[in-house]
Amino acid sequence: MLTAALSLWLHALAALLFALLPFAASRTGGDPLPRQALAAALGLTALAALATAGIGAEEIATRFVETLRTLAWLAFLLLLHRRAGEPRPPLALGTVYGVVALVTVAAMALDMVVTSPSPITADAASVALLLHLLVAVGVLVMVQALHSALAHTAGGGLRWTVAALGGFWLIDFAVLTLAYLGVPMNGLLLVARGAALVCVAAAMGLGLQRRGDWRVRMSRTVAYQSLTLVAVGAYFVLLALATSALATLGGAHARLLQTAFVFGATAAILALVSNSRLRGWVKVKLAKHLFRHRYDYRAEWLRFTETLGAPGAAPLDQRIVRALADLTASPSGLLLVAEEGGLVAGAGWHWDRATLPLSADQPLATHLETTGRIIEVDAVRLAQADAADADATPDWMREVDAAWVVVPLLHRGALVGAILLGRPALARRLDWEDFDLLKAAGRQVASYLAEARAQEALAEAQRFDEFNRRFAFLLHDIKNLVSQLALTARNAERHADNPAFRADMIATLRDSSDRLNALLARLGQHHRGRSEPPRPTPLLPLLERLVARQPRQVRLVSGAEPAIALAEPAALEQLLVHLIQNAIEASPADAPVTLALATDEENAIIDVIDRGCGMSPGFVRNRLFKPFTSSKPGGFGLGTFEAQQLVQGMGGRIEVSSREGQGTRFRVVLRAAPAVEAAA
Repeated sequence: MLTAALSLWLHALAALLFALLPFAASRTGGDPLPRQALAAALGLTALAALATAGIGAEEIATRFVETLRTLAWLAFLLLLHRRAGEPRPPLALGTVYGVVALVTVAAMALDMVVTSPSPITADAASVALLLHLLVAVGVLVMVQALHSALAHTAGGGLRWTVAALGGFWLIDFAVLTLAYLGVPMNGLLLVARGAALVCVAAAMGLGLQRRGDWRVRMSRTVAYQSLTLVAVGAYFVLLALATSALATLGGAHARLLQTAFVFGATAAILALVSNSRLRGWVKVKLAKHLFRHRYDYRAEWLRFTETLGAPGAAPLDQRIVRALADLTASPSGLLLVAEEGGLVAGAGWHWDRATLPLSADQPLATHLETTGRIIEVDAVRLAQADAADADATPDWMREVDAAWVVVPLLHRGALVGAILLGRPALARRLDWEDFDLLKAAGRQVASYLAEARAQEALAEAQRFDEFNRRFAFLLHDIKNLVSQLALTARNAERHADNPAFRADMIATLRDSSDRLNALLARLGQHHRGRSEPPRPTPLLPLLERLVARQPRQVRLVSGAEPAIALAEPAALEQLLVHLIQNAIEASPADAPVTLALATDEENAIIDVIDRGCGMSPGFVRNRLFKPFTSSKPGGFGLGTFEAQQLVQGMGGRIEVSSREGQGTRFRVVLRAAPAVEAAA
C-alpha cells in the first residue's frame, strides 16, 4: 500500500510539472524552439503520467496515451533537426524517424491484442515489450544525434533540454528492460519511475528557463557531494530493483540469491570506494566534464595560504613542501635548497631520506635557474622529455620511483630552491593548468623562503650588534683595569722598597687577574685572525699539553704513526679548546672525553668524542655551525662557528656525527705534512 501511494503521488507530481512546462517554454528568450510541437509533447507526457497515477500503467488507455506521447516527441525531435541547420533531414535520418514511428504504432497494436482473450496473448505481450524497447533505443539514438548537432549551433539551455529528454527515454528503456525480465510493473519499479520523471521534469524546466547560454555554476564541494548523494540513491534504487527481480525469478532460492547479491554488491562497492586510485580517477573525470577548469583556484589558493600561514603545525620549510604537494594531491615532497651553486636536500614531507644523495646537483640548479621549467620526471624516464630537461635531471632522481615533478622556486630571477613532488595515486601528464598553477605557487613559496632568509640574516646582524655592545662594556671594564695596573706600575717606581706597598701591589695584581679572568669568561672566546701560514706541526705534543690542562679526565688515544699536519699551532689549539670544552660540558660528570689521533695517506685526523646528550640531525644540519645558535643556556654559540672558520683557514674541515642520547664525534681533518717538510 505504501509503494502504491508513493507511486501515485510521484506520477501525479510529474504530471503537474510537465503540464506547467509549456508555460515555461513560451517565455524563453533563448534558442528558437518549435513551441507548438514542444507544448503538445509536454502535454501528452503530463497526460500519460496522470493516466499511470489514476488508472494504472498496464491499462490500454495509458498505453494509448504513451504512444501518442512518443509520436509527439518524435515530431519535436524532427523539427529540432531542421532548426539545427539542416532544412531537410538526410534520407537516412528521415528513414530512422519513420521506422521508429511505425514500430511505435505496431507496439500499440500488439498492446491492444494483449487486452483481448486470445491464444497468442503471451507471445504478443513479449513481442510488444521488445518493440517498445526498440522504440526507446531508437529515440535515444535520435537524441544523441541531435545533441551532437546542437553542440556548435545552440545555446546551453537547449542542449540541456535535449539531454534531459535523453534521460527521459533512458528511464523508459530501463523500466521496459526490467519488465521484459519479469519484474511486474508495480511496486518499487513504478516508484523509481515516478521519482525519475520528477527529476527529468525539473531538469527540463531549468533548461527552458535559461536565456542564452547555460552552464552549471556551483562550487566543486557542492557538486561532488550532490553527485555522491545521487550515486548512493541510485545504488539503493538498483539494489531494490535487483532484489525485486530476484524475488520474482529466483523461485525457492530467491531469499538466498537476494542475500548473496546484497552482500556481494556491498562488498564490491566498499572495495571500489576504498581504492584511492579509482577515487582520483573519478575526481579528475568529474572536474574535466563538469567544469571549465581543472582546479577551483579560489579554494586551492585559500588552502595553500592557510597551510603556509600555520606556524604552529611544522617548520616553514616543511609547510612549503606540503602546501605545494596538496595542489596536485601528491602524498610526499622534498625541498631542495640552493647552496653554493647547487641543490642540496632540505626539509621533507613524508619523504624517504635514505634515497637522498650526499652531493649537490649543480647541473639541475643551473638548468632550473636559466629556464624556470617544471620537469616531469616520468617523462624523463620514458625519454619523452626535452633534451635539456633530461640532461639536467640527476640519476638519483630517476631511480627513485616516488619522484614525479620538479618545481623550481625562483625569486626575482634567482633560484632559491626547488621542490620535488611525489607521485600521486593517479599519476598523469601535466597540462597547461598544472604548469600555470605550479609556477605561480612556486614563485609564492620562493618569496616566503627569501623573506625567511632575509629575516634570519637580519636577526643574525642584530645578534652581532648585541654582541658588539656587550664587547664594548667589556672593553670599558678592561680599560679600567689597565688604568689601575698602569697606576700600580708608576707607583712601584717610587715605593717599591715599602713592604706595605708591595703587599698592596700583590693584592691589586691578584684582584686584577681575577677580574680579567672573569671578563674572559664572560666574553667566551677570543677574536683574532690567523697571523702565520700553516706549517708542519706535530699533533701529539699539542694534544698532550691540552689534556694536561683539563680539570677532569680526558683520555688520549693515539696511533703508532707520528701525526704531523699542516696547521697554525695557535689556531689549532684554540679550535681544539672549543671542541674539548663543549664535549666536557655536554658529557655527564663520570663520563670521560676521548681525544683520538690517527692518520691516513693524505690527512691527519683528530676526533673529539663525548658520551653526552647528542644532537638531532636537523640541529647539526641547520644550526650547529651558525653563529649565536647554542643549545647551552646562556651560550653565545660562537665556539663551533669559530672552530669551523679556523680549520677552513688551514685548509681542513670539520665532520660531525651525532645521535641523540648516545653522544657526538667532532672530527677535525687536516692536511698531512709532506715527508720532506716533516723531516725538516
